[in-house]
This record gives sequence, C-alpha cells and structure tokens, in this order.
Amino acid sequence: MSSFILAAYTFALFHDRYESERISGFRDAEPGAFAAIEQAPGFLGRSGYEGDEGPKSWGEQVFPRFWVDNGDGFAPSTLSVWETPEALAAATYHGRHGAAFRRGREWNILPESWPGYVMWWVDVSHRPDWSEAVARHEHLADHGDSAHAFSFKALFDPHGQPLRLDNRRTKSLGANLSRS
Repeated sequence: MSSFILAAYTFALFHDRYESERISGFRDAEPGAFAAIEQAPGFLGRSGYEGDEGPKSWGEQVFPRFWVDNGDGFAPSTLSVWETPEALAAATYHGRHGAAFRRGREWNILPESWPGYVMWWVDVSHRPDWSEAVARHEHLADHGDSAHAFSFKALFDPHGQPLRLDNRRTKSLGANLSRS
C-alpha cells in the first residue's frame, strides 16, 4: 500500500437556503449519496460537520473566498480521503451519488470563476482539515492545476509527476456501484 492517500474537497453554492423548497431534492438525496460514498471501494473517510450526527469534523469548517452567505451560514462542501483518483471518480460519477451529482444544476450555482473541487496527496497518517482544503481550493483557482492542487483535468501522482486516470479501472469500479 502507498504511503500517500488522495484528499478531495468539494465546494458549491446553493441557489437558495438549505431549508427552502428549491433545495428539497438535495436534502432528500443527501443521506443516500453520503451512504453510497461511504460504501464505495477506495473510500477511506470523510469529515463530518460540527453539530451534525455522523463522522467527527476535521477541524472548524471554513469556506473559500468564493462563498456568499445566502442567510443560513453554510454552503454544500465535503472533505474526504481516498485510495486512488479512480476510486474517487467512480464514486462521484456513478451509482447513487452519481445520480444526485447529475441533478446538481437544480440545486447549485455553477461556478464560473472558481473550481467546484480540488484534489491533493497527503501522507497516509495525515487527515486534512477544512482550512487546508480551502487553501488548496483557492490555490487551484489562482494558479491552475499543479502537483499542489489539481483536478481530474490534470492529475498528478504523489511525487508530482503527471498522472493519467485509468478509465478502465474507473468504469469497473463504477459498474459495481451502479449495481448496488
């Protein structure tokens, strides 16, 4: 096993407050999407949210400078760790989470000037916190893909070398998720 794991942070803005009718589809899909992610091959853990049931929060939750408070004090964001980019891609785009992801336009404002997610490698013994995740996210927005902060468009391995996503492996993992 590698001494590095993949960290991933996602960030979006809702069209309306979390409790609004417009976001009800997200609220309905969220528990099942989280459950699917947590059962996905290659998933190692995710941060919870302070005051919510579920996993412990990995530090105080903060948001990137792109955040606009719509009156409820938060935005949809996640912080997780994975064995490989293929495992993350399969869990994101396939199965129950993939179905919810494809409906994202209904609930989220699509980013134009900032990325919707960022990835980076961490030592297997390290759990990134929300502040680290936001710093990587903003770095990606400011500087583009690099070994420090990257997207699926330009992956890097833990040693800073360009990496290609193994699409065959991703599809195989995704097919298993779609059956569950």
